[in-house]
Amino acid sequence: MSRKPRLKGRAARLARLFPARPRQAARTPFVLLVVLLLGGGLIGLLVLNSALSEGSFEMDDLQKDTKNLTDEEQALQRDIDSYSAPDALQRRARELGMVPGGDPAFLEPDGTVRGVPSAAPGVPAETPLAARPPEAIATLPVLPSAAAAPDASPTAAAAPGPAATAPGGSATAATPTTPGR
Repeated sequence: MSRKPRLKGRAARLARLFPARPRQAARTPFVLLVVLLLGGGLIGLLVLNSALSEGSFEMDDLQKDTKNLTDEEQALQRDIDSYSAPDALQRRARELGMVPGGDPAFLEPDGTVRGVPSAAPGVPAETPLAARPPEAIATLPVLPSAAAAPDASPTAAAAPGPAATAPGGSATAATPTTPGR
């Protein structure tokens, strides 16, 4: 039989401060802590992976939307280019009754006129009245309803005088002048 020797004196007092046999640490809390950390890490990775997948799907949808909008923008730009082509503009202008203009004259800052203006070529007969040049409208016969208007004068409407004709040959409206202006 093995027995521990009995301590006396100072050694016995010191031996009482220390436990007689070393205690074993409880394994259950440590194992539980490790399992919780591993489980939490796995759940965190699962959530992160799901979020990345969802973001990837959203990015694919946005890329498809961007491609569709880019295609639509290009189609609209092609339409704009076709409508603004010179031949298309000329065709649409003729449909509206417009005619190419004549040579312009330029007004210098000092008030002199540079260049000789010329009238536009003849207007087709089927052109509506609103699309005709002013000199063509001024030479039209006066309708009886216009002559009956109290402020309309048949002679002024039928043949404009030199004061109502601009240098380029177009009729202008006479504006009253106020003194001091």
